[in-house]
Amino acid sequence: MFDKLFAGFPTLILFLVLGIVTLLFGYILKPFFFAIFWAVLLAAIFAPLHDWLHGKFKSSNLCAGLALGAVVITFILPVGLLLTLLVGESLEIYNSINSSRGSWMNSLTGMLNALSQNPMLARFNLDQQFMTDKSIELLKVATRFLVSNLSAFTGNTIVFFVEFAVMLYCLFYFLRDGDDFVDTIAHYLPVDRRHLDTFIAEFLVTSKATLKFTFIIGGIQGLLGGLVFYVTGIEGALVWGVLMVGLSIVPAIGNAIIWAPAGIIMLFLGHLWQGIAILVFGSIVISSVDNLLRPILLGKDIQMHSLLIFLSTLGGIAVFGFSGFVLGPVVASFFLSIWKLFLELSRENEKRQPSED
Repeated sequence: MFDKLFAGFPTLILFLVLGIVTLLFGYILKPFFFAIFWAVLLAAIFAPLHDWLHGKFKSSNLCAGLALGAVVITFILPVGLLLTLLVGESLEIYNSINSSRGSWMNSLTGMLNALSQNPMLARFNLDQQFMTDKSIELLKVATRFLVSNLSAFTGNTIVFFVEFAVMLYCLFYFLRDGDDFVDTIAHYLPVDRRHLDTFIAEFLVTSKATLKFTFIIGGIQGLLGGLVFYVTGIEGALVWGVLMVGLSIVPAIGNAIIWAPAGIIMLFLGHLWQGIAILVFGSIVISSVDNLLRPILLGKDIQMHSLLIFLSTLGGIAVFGFSGFVLGPVVASFFLSIWKLFLELSRENEKRQPSED
């Protein structure tokens, strides 16, 4: 009797210990989660380069080292330089708004004066002081958010460099031994290799498509937007350009949220050619970049609706921070894939049952 009662007890204990040890292992790796994630992603992106080098050189260490150097030169250094410049310019804008000086405040006051003197708007009896104070408060909140997040990303130098070193260290081994790691994971997971390959393919496709969309399409739009802002004399052109990169994910509207109001404000302030230049350049050149490059770069790789990409990206940034713009769509893609796999397995079981009966 007792033998039957406790027959499954050793198995239960084994699963309990397995779960506890797995959670502890995950907790140990938690501080380096984002470093490992970016190492995996960069290794997947630069895997074709490593394979090409492996065909030229026999040494696996040399091939991985050369591929690692290419990652640093083409990806990490430009992003680091951009972040450094962005932090400095964001601090200047923040200090300018806090001290109520500079062209920001002059432009804001001038625009509100022009609005209050407009015959059509004068009948509404707009409280200019109230609107000025609220506008300044809104600008302070926006710049404070940008500065605090950038400072959190780069402020703790020791932690940043430790995570950066961990990422490079992992990246070297992922480039060199990536296939062996996948085979080992497939061996120990209680799923078929084809299921694991499906999830790896979804991860690669979604991650690459997100990076293409953000850094190529959004990057070109942000560069063009920042350039036209710089030419027309708008302060903080780099900050606005980077914000346009992020807002390029917004369906339909995109980074017109920034350049369209900027052009209208310039017109209200009497800067006619600047305002017209921003509006014309934004509507003809900047907006057309997305329509021209999206089919070429993305094609049919990522099978998600634009709204789901937008929501998962914003949610990912809110939950995971900077890395969320990739992690959010990846999680959404995994969500769709796991439900698709579940339905496929359910149909397979239904087909087997009549034949077994």
